Amino acid sequence: MGIRITGTGLFHPTESISNEELVESLNAYVEQYNQDHAAQIEAGEIEALRGSSPEFIEKASGIKSRYVVEKSGILDPARLRPRLQERSNDELSLQAEWGVIAAKQAMENAGVTAEDIDVVILACSNMQRAYPAVAIEIQSALGIQGYAYDMNVACSAATFGLKQAYDAVKCGARRVLLLNVEITSGHLDYRTRDAHFIFGDVATASIIEETETKSGYEILDIHLFTQFSNNIRNNFGFLNRSEDAVVDDKLFRQDGRKVFKEVCPLVAKIITAQLEKLELTPEQVKRFWLHQANANMNELILKLVVGKDADLDRAPIILDEFANTSSAGVIIAMHRTGEQVDDGEYAVISSFGAGYSVGSIIVQKHIARTYALTDSKKY
Repeated sequence: MGIRITGTGLFHPTESISNEELVESLNAYVEQYNQDHAAQIEAGEIEALRGSSPEFIEKASGIKSRYVVEKSGILDPARLRPRLQERSNDELSLQAEWGVIAAKQAMENAGVTAEDIDVVILACSNMQRAYPAVAIEIQSALGIQGYAYDMNVACSAATFGLKQAYDAVKCGARRVLLLNVEITSGHLDYRTRDAHFIFGDVATASIIEETETKSGYEILDIHLFTQFSNNIRNNFGFLNRSEDAVVDDKLFRQDGRKVFKEVCPLVAKIITAQLEKLELTPEQVKRFWLHQANANMNELILKLVVGKDADLDRAPIILDEFANTSSAGVIIAMHRTGEQVDDGEYAVISSFGAGYSVGSIIVQKHIARTYALTDSKKY
């Protein structure tokens, strides 16, 4: 028997923001800021802010829109962040609520119930709180026994979480529910030209179990890698208050050019080594489900692995609709395009991001012959 991903689920909020809407909001803020600080800008004490354009965003990233938890506050030039209402401790938290929705869909697609699951893992970049673990809250809401925990490896959290799920099943767990709930709009600085367009909000879920009779993606090889870098960083933390820290600095920051230059070759090298280890050629891989941060990065990685004439459809892009959804992007890509992989064919799930961190997984699709498929997410 092999350990397989047997079902996935996807939830996204109903509100979406186009590049045009986002640029209009940023440019209004920039104009007001530069007017309010005209004397300082003229004296060379501070730099004037720059506006943006929809064309710049799409060329730089491939992003056209993003789903968000609440759009009116984000688009208000005087606020530039979601308008959310704090919930009481007796209410289900927002992150847990989204996780439950995605989990129920994944459980249905995998044909399992809460009684069949032993472990719940919430793996993501953006935790709503420090403790108690949101994963335990989701576990309780679903009525799952066993244990649950949160983990954070930034944008690589899904693949690192799959490794933890794989190991749990190897150690005797019947099934693992893996969640990637990313409410990224809460940590994005919508005042900055180079960052305001990057992220979107979403939740995904996956069921991992050992089986030889159910359809799914059998995990053949996992490679995890980390290397410290400050090129993607968020300094928000519980010591900020004691440090009298500058609040405006405690949001997402990155040096995108360095990330592009350093991460793409690293990811390609890891994937290539895995394929060689399994005695597979790049041509045998039907789909490369890569981290959905930047379409240009994914194109380069694909060409480094497959060759300069690679068919770009082999690395599906969903970030045009969702933007960068951090850990969840690779799962969305698999969820949306899994039907493009046939029985016996191979695929790569590879995420990468802050840390640096890279997680790469080679899978092979198996379709059960005991029933007719009625849902493309029932693998």
